[in-house]
Amino acid sequence: MAVKLGYKNIYRDPYGFPEWQGRGLPVASAPAGLAQTTEESKAPGPLYGWAMIWTLLGIFTGGMALNLTPCVYPMIPITVSYFGGQVAKGGGGRGRLVVHGLCYMLGLALTNSLLGVVASLTGGLMGAMLQNPIVLLVVAGVLVFFATSLFGLWEMRLPSGLTQAAAKSYTGYLGTLFMGATLGVVAAPCIGPFVLGLLTWVAGMGSPWLGFIVFFTLSLGLGLPLFVLAMFSGQLEKLPRSGGWMIWVRKLMGWVLIGMAAHFIRPILPGQGGTILLALVAGAAGLHLGWIDKSQASFRAFPMLKSGIGITGLVLATFLVSTMAMRGPGVTWKPYVEETLKEAQNKKKPVIIDFYATWCTPCRELEEVTFHQPDVVRLAEKDFTMVKVDVTKGGNAYHEELLKRYGVKGVPTIVFLDGDGKERTDLRLVDYLPPDKFLIRMHDIAAPSK
Repeated sequence: MAVKLGYKNIYRDPYGFPEWQGRGLPVASAPAGLAQTTEESKAPGPLYGWAMIWTLLGIFTGGMALNLTPCVYPMIPITVSYFGGQVAKGGGGRGRLVVHGLCYMLGLALTNSLLGVVASLTGGLMGAMLQNPIVLLVVAGVLVFFATSLFGLWEMRLPSGLTQAAAKSYTGYLGTLFMGATLGVVAAPCIGPFVLGLLTWVAGMGSPWLGFIVFFTLSLGLGLPLFVLAMFSGQLEKLPRSGGWMIWVRKLMGWVLIGMAAHFIRPILPGQGGTILLALVAGAAGLHLGWIDKSQASFRAFPMLKSGIGITGLVLATFLVSTMAMRGPGVTWKPYVEETLKEAQNKKKPVIIDFYATWCTPCRELEEVTFHQPDVVRLAEKDFTMVKVDVTKGGNAYHEELLKRYGVKGVPTIVFLDGDGKERTDLRLVDYLPPDKFLIRMHDIAAPSK
């Protein structure tokens, strides 16, 4: 019985997160019953498992590093003294100090997390625009522009009245909550460019819950050192004095933004251009932060810190280049042609159809990792017909018909056809899958044809 397919202008976010409004590329919704057998409803984005953990750890570390910028660092003794003053006024000792510290962190987290949620709610618009190479170049240009602020080429300034109002001392727990909520205003000249860059990234993902988690994690990293120092306020004299090393930390944040800009334009670069660009950024950052920059500090560990960051950048650049150089040949793909599928069916060979787009991060990850793994390549050449449908650009009537025929709701979508040309819907893949798990699916559908 024929199934009537309803059209939706829906595509998976360029970063692999749940569907967002596309730019007019008609995509069919799945036939009845297919949704129950596919993984569409439970497919995670690229930030899951260890990828999620490492990303959040990096953001948490970045939040802690922001405490070392020239705008935030001088506020540390002021904030800790404020906590101590609140305890002296109201009594309660260490327990009251803990509550004030938690209120401060909560105020900071609420403000930043709200920013993350608002930014992610623009994800539909942002995601749709991020298909356009011109928009990607503009976003990367904005990130580079903010990075130049952190490099000291220009300064971000807020109205003095707003800064003074945020810096006032308020009493009670609500006062502490308010101080935490306004920390971003006082620190904006230093942390603003970094936060704006992170907002752009979150908006591109279009996931409110992930936007909340990202900025809540950033807030924890920013507020935790202040909380700990408040608990051990007697140790303040052991903190290193302000100096040129804080300018170095700002430059470190600037290189983070440069790396994010390179990530944004990676999908529009041909071949291995994206990997080469990231390697160049990592190498340049390592050389600049480790040895070219002449910032100094009064504490002995600073030269070792500079050298460690420099070596890390060079090692990362070397790793990216060596990985690219050592990677073997990938799967050989054929364009979707009816004759190709008929020939495979006559030979009882299973078919794998990859619905792909260059702006889709999980698609590129599948291509660069899974479809270059030697065992996957070997099995594909021996027992499979590999077909790729590139839907990067809309408006192709033939591709639109294929999307409707296979009920493709987003990219990536990997369709497995058995030797008789029938789809194994239980094997359909709608996200990145490591090579070892992908091989299990390949063996599963190849086994009956043996």
